Amino acid sequence: MESHSDNSSAASFVKNPTIKFTKLFIKGEFVDSVSEHAEESAALDTIDAGKLFSVGKAVDVPHAVNSLRYYAGAADKVHGKVLKMSRELHGYTLLEPIGVVGHIIAWNFPTTLLFLKISPALAAGCTMVVKPAEQTPLSALYYAHLAKLAGIPDGVLNIVTGFGPTAGAAVSSHMDIDAVSFTGSPEVGRKVMQAAAESNLKVVSLELGGKSPLIIFDDADLDMAAELAILGILFNKGEVCVASSRVYVQEGIYDELVKKLVEKAKTWVVGDPFDPKVQQGPQVDRTQFERILSYIEHGKREGATLLTGGKPMAQKGYYIEPTIFADVKEEMLIAKDEIFGPVMALAKFKTIEEAIKKANSTRYGLAAGIVTKDLNVANTVSRSVRSGTVWINCYFAFDTDCPFGGYKMSGFGRDHGLEALHKYLQVKAVVTPLYNTPWL
Repeated sequence: MESHSDNSSAASFVKNPTIKFTKLFIKGEFVDSVSEHAEESAALDTIDAGKLFSVGKAVDVPHAVNSLRYYAGAADKVHGKVLKMSRELHGYTLLEPIGVVGHIIAWNFPTTLLFLKISPALAAGCTMVVKPAEQTPLSALYYAHLAKLAGIPDGVLNIVTGFGPTAGAAVSSHMDIDAVSFTGSPEVGRKVMQAAAESNLKVVSLELGGKSPLIIFDDADLDMAAELAILGILFNKGEVCVASSRVYVQEGIYDELVKKLVEKAKTWVVGDPFDPKVQQGPQVDRTQFERILSYIEHGKREGATLLTGGKPMAQKGYYIEPTIFADVKEEMLIAKDEIFGPVMALAKFKTIEEAIKKANSTRYGLAAGIVTKDLNVANTVSRSVRSGTVWINCYFAFDTDCPFGGYKMSGFGRDHGLEALHKYLQVKAVVTPLYNTPWL
């Protein structure tokens, strides 16, 4: 646990966040430290989560650095506006820190999710308590150490380790925490909301996963489509909230594309996540490993066709073969539930209307992908699919400036962009009467 108790310093940060943030972040003490220690941080996430070390170093840590720099640039631009009142009054708004924020983060992207949460909250001038996932606490503790060395005031950034039912529940229900941001499952998200409602009605934002469709039309570039589909489900061993776990392929190219997908899956390299040649490491822990295998058995029992994979890769370790099912129906568990593993569910469609209906046949709505050369098709489908993000001829195309969040049971509230900054701010209206004018 890295916890700072100097409340006067924390209070000073909240009262004048711009000065503190500009000094510590725009000048670069913390952000430079995070960048300089990318190798150590990536190694901790590999040890904790089975993530590829090469990806952590080249993608996750640079993303964290970009997030810090983006919100450092926004920190001194937090201001309200002058109002054009309908009466003889002068009015303006102030944007003020919401207060103490509780962040509860998931285990699949320990570094990325930590900075996704703390960067806008710091820029808004909030202090915070962060509860990393019990499976992956090491990098969060290390970053707290770097923050301390960089001069972040005591009491501003606090990392509290522990289990969800104890530490997470305490964050959600604590009367002195003013807002809570959670990334995880819908089941736990409900508990967070309930605890927030039963305590002090704290503001809640939730990102609760997805069952994202990738819709591939007849005119698609087959090689690109196959690459996107494979990357979309196998990246980070399928432990991705926006994984393209449901792939819908138009009937004209279905057989040819399926052949390409199976070939790619069979050559996908699974093994030691510290080996730069490896493309997929082990699942995060035994619980997740066994959960994925149980879903694979469900798929077999329910009548889906197993094209490749479906088994553990080795006698030791939580490695699972890249797995592809065909002939998947909407009522099957592997089509309905977020498996969070390297398991693709393939289905065929005829018309654009059928594709849209299939894509929306889920309780989730986090992301979707479209592969087509037809702009009209892309525009029609992107406006019809109910998800917070739609990628056209790309996948995992995240950017710090692009808001990210879900529809339906994927949650509410947005990370990234200025939308994330504003969820940690309160709007205060200030009104005074003009000289010698009645105000009642």
